[in-house]
Amino acid sequence: MSEASFNDYQLSEDITRALDSLGYKQPTVVQREVIPIALGKRDLTVKSHTGSGKTAAYGIPICEMVDWDENRPQALVLTPTRELADQVTEDITNIGRYKRIKATAIYGKQPFAPQRMQLTQKNHVVVGTPGRIMDHIEKDTIDLEKLRFLVIDEADEMLSMGFIEQLEMIIQELPKDRVTLLFSATLPKDVERLCHRYMNDPVDIEIKGEGSTKAEIDHSLFIVRDNRKLQLLQDVTVMENPDSCIIFCRTQVNVDEVHDELTQLGYPIGKIHGGMEQDDRNRVMGEFRRGEFRYLVATDVAARGIDIDRISHVINYDFPMEKESYVHRAGRTGRAGNKGKAISFVTPNEDSFLANVEAYIGFKIRQAEAPPEDVVDSRRESFELKLKASPELKQDKKSQLSADILKLHFNGGKKNKLRAVDFVGTIAKIEGMTAVDIGIITIEDNKTYVEILNGKGDLVLQAMKNTTVKGKLLKVQPARK
Repeated sequence: MSEASFNDYQLSEDITRALDSLGYKQPTVVQREVIPIALGKRDLTVKSHTGSGKTAAYGIPICEMVDWDENRPQALVLTPTRELADQVTEDITNIGRYKRIKATAIYGKQPFAPQRMQLTQKNHVVVGTPGRIMDHIEKDTIDLEKLRFLVIDEADEMLSMGFIEQLEMIIQELPKDRVTLLFSATLPKDVERLCHRYMNDPVDIEIKGEGSTKAEIDHSLFIVRDNRKLQLLQDVTVMENPDSCIIFCRTQVNVDEVHDELTQLGYPIGKIHGGMEQDDRNRVMGEFRRGEFRYLVATDVAARGIDIDRISHVINYDFPMEKESYVHRAGRTGRAGNKGKAISFVTPNEDSFLANVEAYIGFKIRQAEAPPEDVVDSRRESFELKLKASPELKQDKKSQLSADILKLHFNGGKKNKLRAVDFVGTIAKIEGMTAVDIGIITIEDNKTYVEILNGKGDLVLQAMKNTTVKGKLLKVQPARK
């Protein structure tokens, strides 16, 4: 029997070309199950663990089915966190790159006015957190009249973070004639009720095995008192010598403390928690994704929405109080068929939390003994050599896809009565260019950004210095990164 292929789904050349550029070879189990049903415009509930490829499972059919000519949003993706909103936006942009699909991330703790301006532009897909999406609905700054697809991602996390009421309020504002896709690592009763109330005879899919809590991940725990955790953390990291590791803490204070202690010991380390500015969080995540440092200390804000294939270890410095959080934290490792380790520190008074987690995941977590001092010392030399080694930087999917793309900045926009079709029509007439070589176009009041694909950016840059758009000669230069 031949292996499944993305060509089996009769996707357009624009989509299959992007998937090939991104290195997507064969669809994962969840993608094989979801894509054909979503393309058939059926409502879906999908129970699938993190790391199984679910963003592409809904991103591919959405990019395939949205109409490029329609300026108003046709798909809304709701996510529990800002990090996940950014990541989904990037994934959909990458999948829809050659079809010029425009995806926009909308979330809180960011200025409202620039978002309002973004939402007046052409947007095929809006990705956002429920609170900020509800703000835009109430202020009538988002047009959902043409919405055809709703995706609720990480539905169980929406519930645990208290978003369920806002979710229902948003759904009530959407067109009834739509496709609704719901994804969740677990399906609590409240989520099931949400499905039955607002979905039309949904197909229920449960993915077992691939990306599951047990299949690719070695789970273990240490019983340790609070005042011994830092020393145990040092010993465990020396023994394990991880390639890439996330250390989860319950509070921002603990994140700061662990980060500062390990920084003083020379660990290549970053931190992320909800008290940081969003730009700083994005910068740290980008650096970690590229492999600029090997250790990340984080609160649960990083348990949702980090898609990095090669995280070798997750350490629960503070054991999670919610059983679902354990699954999401552990799901950061053992992704995309790789093996991983989930190591937990459990204090003597956290036995009830441990019992809840073990009942929930369906197996006992192996208890380990703290490594003896002499054994730790015997591993220290190789650990310190790795600490001092220069990082081997990884190229992310976006970098791979963007290698032959040049974004150009033009000093004219809406106030000059310029439209996307004006730029497409002008640039496509340049010798050696076609409309296929033109990527996403973003038009603001006084400026326009145009992506030129297939390594033809310099050709267009030179030609447009002497070519008018709608009778206007605009200044053109490469956009700042």
